[in-house]
Amino acid sequence: MRHPASPPPATSLSPTPDLRRRRKDARPAELAAAALRLFVDKGYTATRLDDVAAAAGVSKGTLYLYYPGKEALFRAVIEEGMVAALSLAEHEVAAFRGSTADLLHALLIGWWERIGGTPLAGVTKLIISESRNFPEVAQYYREQVLDRGRALVRATIARGIAEGEFRPLDVDAAVDIVIAPLLLLAVSRFSLPLATGSIAPEAYLETHFELLVNGLKRS
Repeated sequence: MRHPASPPPATSLSPTPDLRRRRKDARPAELAAAALRLFVDKGYTATRLDDVAAAAGVSKGTLYLYYPGKEALFRAVIEEGMVAALSLAEHEVAAFRGSTADLLHALLIGWWERIGGTPLAGVTKLIISESRNFPEVAQYYREQVLDRGRALVRATIARGIAEGEFRPLDVDAAVDIVIAPLLLLAVSRFSLPLATGSIAPEAYLETHFELLVNGLKRS
C-alpha cells in the first residue's frame, strides 16, 4: 500500500507576511537615507527621483507610493533626521536638572553626535547653496530646524540668566554667536575643508564651549 506523499518542506524563498510588512515599513527610511546621500553629493537641483530609487534599490513607482515629489522627499530627510534630533533635544532640555553650563555643553555635544558629525550636516551646505532657487524648501528648513534650534539655545541662555549663573546680556545676539561656529563646522565638512584648520571637531567644540561659558558667566 502506497502512503500519500509528504508535503514538501517549507522553504524561505517567499517572505512571510511579517517580513514583507517590516520590509515595507523600512522603505521610507531607506528612501530618505538614499536621498540624503544624493542631495549632499549632487545638490538638490541635480538629484533626480530616478537616482534616489536606484540608490535605494526600488522602482520609481515604489518611491512615488511614499513621496509624491522631490520636495516631499527632502522634507522627509529633514523630518526623519534633524527634526527627530531636535525633538529629542527639546525633551532633554525640559528635563535637565544640572547647571546651565552643563546643559549648554550637552547641547553642543548632542548636536555634533546627532547632526554635525553625521551626513545630516550636509543639509546645511545644501540650504546655503540652493535656498534662493527653492524658497519653499528653505522656508521649511528655517521653520523646522533653524527656528527650533535657536529656540533651544535661547531657552538655555535665558535659564542661565534667570538662575544667576549667566550675566544679563542680549540673548538673541548670544544665540547667533553660539550657533554660527556650529554652522561653519558643518559646512566645512563638505565644502570648506580648511575653514577650521587642522583642529579636530571635538577640540573645536570644546574650545567654543569654553569661550562661551567664560563670556556668559558672571564675573
